[in-house]
Amino acid sequence: MRAHLILYVCEQMVSCEFYSRLLNQDPRLDVPGMTEFVINENCILGLMPNSSIQRLLGINSVVEREIARAELYLHVECPETWYERALQAGARPLSPAQLRDWGDRVAYCSDPDGHILGFACCQGAT
Repeated sequence: MRAHLILYVCEQMVSCEFYSRLLNQDPRLDVPGMTEFVINENCILGLMPNSSIQRLLGINSVVEREIARAELYLHVECPETWYERALQAGARPLSPAQLRDWGDRVAYCSDPDGHILGFACCQGAT
């Protein structure tokens, strides 16, 4: 099974630039209406403009940036490195890396559209 995680974004180009810097890769697909990044062989991160999903579903509602609608929780070797990279790419800081009660050390920030990014590693990992 392969998973496509699609985030609805306000400005496709801004989000594409942000995730290119964060993931340190160019998108595998970047066309009007959809940008895709390979997370791993079974997972694709998609960025779709709000206007595209509104057209696709025939709805007229506007999604607000300040309301967190999704979280991308990534297990990585060093959450602090990813957190800093995200901040340098334009993320808003929410919480530096700390041990959470479920056993992961996690740092949180938000992307330009208000989606929450969690960078985690298991307790004791570096």
